[in-house]
Amino acid sequence: MKKSEMSYPLSLAIDYPDRDLNRSTTFLRMFMLIPIAIVLSLLGSGYNMEGHDWQFEYSGAGFVLLPLLLLILFRQKYPRWWYDWNLAQARFSTRVFAYSALLRDEYPSTDEEQSVHLDIVYPDAKEDLNRWLPLVKWLLAIPHYFVLIFLGIVSMVLIIIAWFAILFTGRYPKEIFDFVVGVERWSLRVGACAFLRVTDKYPPFRLSE
Repeated sequence: MKKSEMSYPLSLAIDYPDRDLNRSTTFLRMFMLIPIAIVLSLLGSGYNMEGHDWQFEYSGAGFVLLPLLLLILFRQKYPRWWYDWNLAQARFSTRVFAYSALLRDEYPSTDEEQSVHLDIVYPDAKEDLNRWLPLVKWLLAIPHYFVLIFLGIVSMVLIIIAWFAILFTGRYPKEIFDFVVGVERWSLRVGACAFLRVTDKYPPFRLSE
């Protein structure tokens, strides 16, 4: 997606499953999640199996962060291969999140997009990024951390409600689906600014695109 087409340099959309979901795999979801969560953890992203990974996924070795900070600071460069790796890792972890949050019932792929669409604009480090901001972005994002802690708790409660709804009706309530996706979208934007450092644009306080 081109930068001009995005209201923020990161966009997330997850296709709503307008069909009956698999009740059996939904009932056993936490057990079925274990193998792919282990794979993700071995990549270093430190996935949080309780649901929301915004505070963990950018702190692991799976994302190339510290060398990136130094390159932006001293050379004003964001190597394309590091961007590609970080984007692929973010997409993979988001697919695992979608599966754990019951948003989709197809097993997360390590490489295929499936129904989770995450796009991040590749930055021009010299034109788009202030070389000094990476030192303080994590600090400037503190208000978001507090809001996301609250939203994460609400989201977890709603996911439990959705679990029961799927078991009894086969459907994921659309309003709950949109809220859970919105919280994940919000958290990914904060991570993209504060940790992946692909943008200096401050994340909006909203769930929508």
